[in-house]
Amino acid sequence: MNHGVNLLRSGLPRLSQISRSLATVAYPGSPSTSALATRHNWTRPEIQQIYDGPLLDLIFRAGGVHRQHHDPSKIQLCTLMNIKTGGCSEDCSYCSQSSRYSTPTKASRLVDIEPVLEAARKAKENGSTRFCMGAAWRDLAGRKRGFEKILQMVSEVRGMGMEVCTTLGMLSPEQAKQLKEAGLTAYNHNLDTSREFYPQVITTRSYDERLDTISAVRDAGISVCSGGILGLGETDADRVGLIQEVANMPEHPESFPVNALVPIPGTPLEGNDRVPYHTLVRTIATARIVLPGTIIRLAAGRNTLSESEQAMCFMAGANAVFTGESMLTTPCSPWDEDKEMMGRWGLEGMQSFAQSSVARKEGLIHASSGSAEQGSAVKGSEQL
Repeated sequence: MNHGVNLLRSGLPRLSQISRSLATVAYPGSPSTSALATRHNWTRPEIQQIYDGPLLDLIFRAGGVHRQHHDPSKIQLCTLMNIKTGGCSEDCSYCSQSSRYSTPTKASRLVDIEPVLEAARKAKENGSTRFCMGAAWRDLAGRKRGFEKILQMVSEVRGMGMEVCTTLGMLSPEQAKQLKEAGLTAYNHNLDTSREFYPQVITTRSYDERLDTISAVRDAGISVCSGGILGLGETDADRVGLIQEVANMPEHPESFPVNALVPIPGTPLEGNDRVPYHTLVRTIATARIVLPGTIIRLAAGRNTLSESEQAMCFMAGANAVFTGESMLTTPCSPWDEDKEMMGRWGLEGMQSFAQSSVARKEGLIHASSGSAEQGSAVKGSEQL
C-alpha cells in the first residue's frame, strides 16, 4: 500500500494525463499535432497520405483531433423535412426527385406553414436542436410567393429556439441576405464529389455554380453546410478531392455531411453497390483531421449501419446525425432508437448554437472568443 502511495507521490502522470497524451500522439511520418491547426492550403498529396494510412491508426489519430476541438460526448441531433417534393429540373443521377427519371417519388407543391411548424415542434420535443427544410428546386427564380412562405417558416422555427437550416438549390446574394434576416442558421449545399468526377454525376449545374451559392451564403453571414455522397462511382482520389475543395474554402464549413448513397430504383445509379463501410469510416476520419472545428454529419445511409458500426464512426470524429421519421426521400433512424443507442454509448444531444463558429455568426459570442461548445470554453477550437 505504501509503495503505491509513494509511486503516486513520485510525480508519475495521472490517468487523465496519460489519456490526454495518448489522444494527441503524433504518428511517425505524420504532421505534428501543432501542424494540424486549421489550414486552408491543403494539397491533395497531403490529404491522400492521411486517407491512405492504416485504418485503425487513422481512426485513433482522428479521435485525438476530435477531442481537442469538440466534446466527444455530444452529438448534434438534426431533423430534416421535405417541404417541396419532386419535379426538380436537375439531372442529379442519384436523386429520385429529378423530373427526368421515373421513380416512386411524385411531385408536390410547397407545403403550408403550419404542418412545418408542427413537425419542428415535434422534433424539438424529441431532442433535435436543428430543424432542416429541403425543397426540390434548381433555384428560387420565379418563386417569389413560395420564397416568402419559406422565410416565414424560417422565422417561426427560429423563434422556437432551434437552429434552422434550408436546402433550396442555388441562391443569389440577395436571397441569401433575406434568409439571414429571417433567422436562418445554416444553408446546405453539397459539392457531392470532386471537381473532376462531378460531370459524371450532374450536367445541369456546374461545380462553380455550387461554389457561387456557397460564397453567397458565407458572405451573408450564414453558416455553410457542405459535404458529399459516397458510392456514386467515385474513386478514393475523388473523395480526397472533395475534402480538399471544402478544406481550402476561405472558411471551413460549419458542418460536413457524409452521405452513403442509397440507390433508388429509376435513377441512373440504381445499380450501384453500397459504399464499403471501411471507406465511409476512412472518409469521416480524414475529414475530421483536415476539418478540425467542423461538425461531421453522418447523414444518408446511416440506417443501414449496425450500432457498433455507428459507434466507430463517432470514434472517428462524426458528431452529428439526422434523426426522426425520414430524410428527404430515404429512411432515417427514429428518435427513440437513437436515444437508446446514445444512452448505451454515453452520448448526449448537443444544445442549439453550441458550436463556436455558429455562435459567432449568430452574435452569441465575440469573434475573438474561443470555442463555446455546450456553453463552455474548449481550448483549440477552430479560428475562422
